[in-house]
Amino acid sequence: MNQTAVATRYANALADVVTGEAGIRVETALGELRAFENVLRSSAELQNVLSTPAVPPSRKRVVAGRIAGALGLSQVTRNFLYVLIDKRRIGLLNGIIESFETVADARLGLARADVTSAGELSASQREALRAQLERISGKRIRARYGVDEALIGGLVARIGSTVYDGSVRGQLDAIGRRLSTEE
Repeated sequence: MNQTAVATRYANALADVVTGEAGIRVETALGELRAFENVLRSSAELQNVLSTPAVPPSRKRVVAGRIAGALGLSQVTRNFLYVLIDKRRIGLLNGIIESFETVADARLGLARADVTSAGELSASQREALRAQLERISGKRIRARYGVDEALIGGLVARIGSTVYDGSVRGQLDAIGRRLSTEE
């Protein structure tokens, strides 16, 4: 089984717990996992300790428990991290987080929109754009925003496999395609 499939299985298991009676919100679980991942990514030594088979799982749990305590992680998140440690899957944490976000959004009836704009969008622009994307798609939207100065102006939004290109670069490309087919 490839790593993506394994990450998706763990993400589904976590989503079962979080969307059940766990008493923790999806956003909270995501934030806690990302906080732990940031600590993990910031230290090569910590990555080595938690991923090497030479260190017993009980010692890894102690290390992870101390980090979790310092970060104020919930018991659900701690237990999930302990499972990853025990099953030697802590190295898949990034992929699990990405899969968990996708799985949880689907279970909550949310669609993910990846929005790239030529410049940083203000909070009011983001809210207006999210509302417009919800009208267009007919779904509640969770948007992630990025900046790509190569767009010149405007923005590109991707919801699933559908792309809404309102960028100047996209318009110029479309004009170029029309001109090349007319010749």
